[in-house]
Amino acid sequence: MISNAHLNFGYPWWISYGHLPIVAAAGLLLLIGYMRKWSIWPMLILAVLVLWSSAAFVVARFVLDINGRASLPTQTFLRSGVGQVLDIGAGTGRSSIMVLEARPQATIVALDLFGESFEQHFGRGESPEQRLVRNLQAAGVEQRVTIKSGDMRELPFQPASFDAIVSAYTIDHVNRQGIQKSLAEAARVIKPGGDFLLILIGKEPWGQFAFGPLLMHAGTRGSSWWTAQLQQSGFQVLEEGTRPGTFYLLGRRGPIVPNDKTSIR
Repeated sequence: MISNAHLNFGYPWWISYGHLPIVAAAGLLLLIGYMRKWSIWPMLILAVLVLWSSAAFVVARFVLDINGRASLPTQTFLRSGVGQVLDIGAGTGRSSIMVLEARPQATIVALDLFGESFEQHFGRGESPEQRLVRNLQAAGVEQRVTIKSGDMRELPFQPASFDAIVSAYTIDHVNRQGIQKSLAEAARVIKPGGDFLLILIGKEPWGQFAFGPLLMHAGTRGSSWWTAQLQQSGFQVLEEGTRPGTFYLLGRRGPIVPNDKTSIR
């Protein structure tokens, strides 16, 4: 396994290290207060702030570890271990590498718009495709990846083109109509019986402790809402669960019938 030091997924520094300035500022004020003999209440508040921000840094950096390697949240996904997988919203490659390392006989089509939204999340500099390629090369999986530019709401593929699909922290960026279009398109391009692993920012204790609502771009939609959306798009929901900072659903495409609107373009 190649060290994470060779990988740079490009997420903002404050996600991993943003608590450290709070630790430093609160710690300095706590020291000043001790030297000047401040009253107990401001000292207590500062001590709590130092403790929380220190613990939150450990959670963000070493538990959530958004800039580190991701692990497949369920071994049920693509259990056969072979086939072509579509990564919707591949970004800088974290989810693609996750699948390829867990399923060494699979291949991936990494799809992203690689446009303004990409730069908003990962910053400017080298081209989006170069960032993705560099990470794939560092992980040693670039030979099993095809990079494609495209919109998840109108996928540039023929029906039933993929054995499985993964989408991590992407579909919940768009509005309700965009979500419904994206899920319908996923159902269209996946083969009957194919697995769809949908990974979202989760309202679970680790992320809530470290960031509260700051990372919640999924709004107030809960698991039942996402389950209903998957089912309406033609997927049977096999599994759901949480990981640090993450909520995931595993769906399986049902058989395509003539009046199934997701089966036609």
